[in-house]
Amino acid sequence: MKKVLFLALAAASFSFTSCDSKTENAQENAADGVEASGEAKADAMEEQADMVRDSADNKADAMEDAADVNNPSQTTPAPAAGATTTQQ
Repeated sequence: MKKVLFLALAAASFSFTSCDSKTENAQENAADGVEASGEAKADAMEEQADMVRDSADNKADAMEDAADVNNPSQTTPAPAAGATTTQQ
């Protein structure tokens, strides 16, 4: 009889320890809010980093284009005046 009573009390104590309390639920909800806020900040920072990277790429492309206009490539010079470029 003592063993049965002991086992019943043990089972009951385990069932009570697995229940969530209102305090525990509130703390978990607060932690979830902090996590969501952190994720939102991280997403915003990633978006800003992408914008900075795109801006730098665009500026670099514009500088390269300007360099091409101001200093054309010398590897294939234009034909001399009066020269023909067709081959027979």
